[in-house]
Amino acid sequence: MVVVPLTKSAYESEPMPRTCEAKSTSWAGLAAGGTLLAGGLLLLTGRRRAGLVAAAAGATLALLDQKDTLRSWWNLAPVYIDEVQQVLNQVQAGVEDIAAKREKLRRILAPRG
Repeated sequence: MVVVPLTKSAYESEPMPRTCEAKSTSWAGLAAGGTLLAGGLLLLTGRRRAGLVAAAAGATLALLDQKDTLRSWWNLAPVYIDEVQQVLNQVQAGVEDIAAKREKLRRILAPRG
């Protein structure tokens, strides 16, 4: 039987220095989350009007808290709208092509007489 010593090296026994900075509490984010949670609970309990008001207030607080993100999304919106428009144009062209082929097939297969 082999005995292995279980000692720690000097490097491992030193405590790690605290280098992370304390993160400030986002009170607007907490308020938004609490208000959204309250709105959801109100909606689940059947109080629709109060739930919708609370949810709208929570969403507004969340948007105010994340205004930089919202601004970047707003600036990117035209790019996404153009991409969606291109996809819709391709779908429309595909549907028109299928309709034309369907009509041609209908004419070919239609009984003559």
